[in-house]
Amino acid sequence: MDPKLLIAYFVIGGLIVSVVTYFGSQGKSDLAVFIAFFPGTSLITVVTIYLAGGTGVAVSYARSMLILLPAWVLYVLGILFLLPRLGLALALVVSVAVYAGAALLTMRLT
Repeated sequence: MDPKLLIAYFVIGGLIVSVVTYFGSQGKSDLAVFIAFFPGTSLITVVTIYLAGGTGVAVSYARSMLILLPAWVLYVLGILFLLPRLGLALALVVSVAVYAGAALLTMRLT
């Protein structure tokens, strides 16, 4: 893999996180989520995986996104439920741990 591409991926990812953070901190959560969930990131990822490895690995990546969707939903539900009760740090730690556990379990079962 070309190291220049890694730098481009890093810059693109950082730009997306910066824009999402800006709008989210301005109280425009709908716009922030629209940008964060816009298929642009997964589109870029699918394209780069396809170019590096072909159709099979790109399809496998897309399938894995669907397979891990329930784990991600558990993560978001954890944030919604735990953030007001436990505060940011603990809510994130617990929610990420639940995501990781559910994702690992899902990957082992499939």
